[in-house]
Amino acid sequence: MTQTFTANGKLLLTGEYFVLHGALALALPLRLGQSLTVTTHHSESLQWNAYTPDGLWFSANLNPHTLEILNTDDPAKAETLKKILSATRELNLNAFNRNLRFDTHLDFNPSWGLGSSSTLISNIARWAQVNPYQLLKMTFGGSGYDIACATNATPIFYRLEMNQPVTAPAFFKPPFAHQLFFVYLGHKQQSSNEVKNFNQRTQHTDLHEARETVTEISRKLPTVKYFDDFCEYLQQHEAILARCLNREPVQKRFPDFEGTMKSLGAWGGDFILAATPWTEHKVREYFHAKDMDVIFNYNTIVYP
Repeated sequence: MTQTFTANGKLLLTGEYFVLHGALALALPLRLGQSLTVTTHHSESLQWNAYTPDGLWFSANLNPHTLEILNTDDPAKAETLKKILSATRELNLNAFNRNLRFDTHLDFNPSWGLGSSSTLISNIARWAQVNPYQLLKMTFGGSGYDIACATNATPIFYRLEMNQPVTAPAFFKPPFAHQLFFVYLGHKQQSSNEVKNFNQRTQHTDLHEARETVTEISRKLPTVKYFDDFCEYLQQHEAILARCLNREPVQKRFPDFEGTMKSLGAWGGDFILAATPWTEHKVREYFHAKDMDVIFNYNTIVYP
């Protein structure tokens, strides 16, 4: 018996950090994602093989009854996997009642921060028939917007209300999408650490006004028809986060770039959004000269 599940990657366009404090966020499910194939087999161990576009990334064999790691080529990843599978078993005691082989295939480099963890959680939860948000809470934590993106094929609004996830279609189809590019800065951030730092820095700050402004920007962006107005909202959002984090906006690093840049996700090393009147060729040429080669046009990576 073989079962296959797929999940979409993600990018958070607005609401980073503030989504954990109840702000409305605008999130983008991606055409890049991860698949999980589960096969019943006759081995005495639970076999796990994880692949990226470059080939086998990680493998492990576990005891299907105790989830003890029998052998692996990466002990740290195996411990993380054991934690996920143990949490899955807590939510469904019958999840591993037979010998199984799991094969995952990721469409992107796991260092890019596009959802290698959230797509895995989503796929495992669907296979085991457990609540993916609960599984996320027991493992990686976070707001859960990435879990919502995993099974949505259009941009979404996402919000936590009474710590419960609420999603709605965003109908975000910018007519200037060809002028929007996602650029990887080259250093995947640890979201949990960045969120902790944000919370520590703002623990004595009244975030109400900033949160409401971020919410309003999230709500308005899908209605924007003109490129310049879109860029203005991005700048407003970036300024709010810069003040809260006490960091310079990413655009300060690229003073000769024509257009507007906005950080996405945890600030510092993940993807940025570059909105520009430049041609795609000029955009790629500009970032290539700075040793940044992972560049996606909006239309090639985001679900319509």
